[in-house]
Amino acid sequence: MVSLAHLKRRLGQYAAVWVAGFLLAGTAVLVGLWFADLMSVVDLVLPAGLLLVALALGAGVVASLASRETVGTKLVVIALAALLVLPLLWAPVSAAVAIAFFADRSIEYSEAYAAFQIGVSRVLFPISQWVGGGDLFGWVWTAFQWVSTAVGFLSAVARVWPMMRRILGPEPVEEV
Repeated sequence: MVSLAHLKRRLGQYAAVWVAGFLLAGTAVLVGLWFADLMSVVDLVLPAGLLLVALALGAGVVASLASRETVGTKLVVIALAALLVLPLLWAPVSAAVAIAFFADRSIEYSEAYAAFQIGVSRVLFPISQWVGGGDLFGWVWTAFQWVSTAVGFLSAVARVWPMMRRILGPEPVEEV
């Protein structure tokens, strides 16, 4: 039996980690711009952001494994973590990419971004070779970016929407 309440709690935490990774990395890069060049700041911020996001995901998985949940629930948590690890790691990277875009700078000059891209390529390239003989890698990388951004956006909306509903108050009741 799978505990949907536990999975919902873990997915909510995943969403919070995605939003926090994006916002913290973006804030750190923007603050760092006062002291150094964009690429130097990104090379300092991205490894720390990736490490923190990975540790948060790992802590959630370990907490689930140490819980009294069923084996089925634990297996689903592990499968979801494996499926969502790359989109989660994209959170701090996408903040740096967005800042570089608005600064009209090429993020490819960042060593940390290049290392991230190479690491993801090592995961995605065998998949693209298996599916389409390797000709699809450029498409797979673009799809990864779009899917990861969409997952992050949906995670953020899922996390922020309940707070917005509480701020806006209850729905008006029609008088009879």
